[in-house]
Amino acid sequence: MYATERHEQIERLLAAQGRVSVVDLADRFEVTTETIRRDLDHLESAGALRRVHGGAVGPERGSTREPSLAERRDHHGTAKEAIGRRALDALGRDFTGSVFLDAGTTTAAVASALVPRLADAPIEVVTHSLTLGNALAGVPGASLSFVGGRVRGLTAAAVGADTVQAIGGMRPDVAFVGTNGVSASFGLSTPDPDEAAVKRAIVASARRVVVVADAEKLGAELLVGFASLSDVDVLVTDAAPDPELADALADADVEVWLA
Repeated sequence: MYATERHEQIERLLAAQGRVSVVDLADRFEVTTETIRRDLDHLESAGALRRVHGGAVGPERGSTREPSLAERRDHHGTAKEAIGRRALDALGRDFTGSVFLDAGTTTAAVASALVPRLADAPIEVVTHSLTLGNALAGVPGASLSFVGGRVRGLTAAAVGADTVQAIGGMRPDVAFVGTNGVSASFGLSTPDPDEAAVKRAIVASARRVVVVADAEKLGAELLVGFASLSDVDVLVTDAAPDPELADALADADVEVWLA
């Protein structure tokens, strides 16, 4: 295969997956990792992608870029629904207790999957997301607590010192946490410092932390880290992590559940 043909296929894979791995591409095209690195360097110089550790992402995926809720709602929607259903296995069939739902579209999928259980089981749901709070407030029999604060318009979530302090005074049994990036070296990350502070408080407060993230987030590193892999009990995703991330997750004793 000519280099130009590889370049075209790499661009198509990147458009479909959001991220490509040097090792995976070398296996796919049956060439050396050095050849793939040269391919990625060429494509980066042409503005077709951005190099990151172990691979590449699309040129638009900077460390501070954060899509709006409207942009994210239907992006990988089927995968997020599957992740939401699979994540509920963390509660078990007869779970009673408290659940914290982080803001985000993947945690919204967890909330949707949880709705049928709320009328029949004594589950206390806590969230700082206006979107999730509004959706769950009308569910018959649901017990819901909302953590207030300054609302960040891009995510419709409460943030700020008051929000962080309120979460710090809680001890939920299980927290379902969303993330913009899951990296072997950088852990969990997100673009905004205020969002990161809230997520950090959620992770610190919960007895069990379940991270929900579609495959596009795997390997990504955003501006602000909010948790290490060792802070996570379970990662629920829709594709197997690359070898480097898989090894790091195993070393951190994180269970990986595929949806």
